[in-house]
Amino acid sequence: MKKYYILFVLFLLGGCLAWGQGSKRVIYYTATFVDGDTIYNAYLPETIVFGPLKFKNDKERQEYTKLVRDVKKALPYANLVSQNIIETYEMMETLPDKKAKQKHLEQAQKYIMAEYKPKMKKLTKNQGKILVKLIDRQTNSSTYDIVKSLVGPLRATIYNTFAGIFGNNLKTEYDPEGKDKMIERIVVEIEQGKL
Repeated sequence: MKKYYILFVLFLLGGCLAWGQGSKRVIYYTATFVDGDTIYNAYLPETIVFGPLKFKNDKERQEYTKLVRDVKKALPYANLVSQNIIETYEMMETLPDKKAKQKHLEQAQKYIMAEYKPKMKKLTKNQGKILVKLIDRQTNSSTYDIVKSLVGPLRATIYNTFAGIFGNNLKTEYDPEGKDKMIERIVVEIEQGKL
């Protein structure tokens, strides 16, 4: 009987593993043997659960749908910018002198402008605003500060002024507990694979 029980548990665990293959999160299973008994453990990733959304009318539902679309469009760019900043910073830490660091920074600037400028031009006004907030969320630095470190304060001010013409501000900070609460919820749900 014990053999059948172990086979049943292994079959059940195998089914759970197969079911979990579609998601990006990993569930670890272990077994502990205590006095001839087998105790199975499952280590699940941390998950944040939100309550169901309630919309007052169809207009609110449409606004939420547009916000989800815009966050899905802007989030990958924010992640790439964050990754590039980390890689650039780590690379600069290994360089021997200020001249080599400046040269590397100029190369990074050229790469970032060549790589992202055409893509950023395709974003809508609202997606651009969300991108500025998400960059602040991912890097803990405002977009203005990042641009300033890459191109200097004068050009950063020019870029910020130009962004202001289109209703954006590179100095915008991300507020996950306040006005950006819904964006935070959407980002968390995207990261958890729910959206």
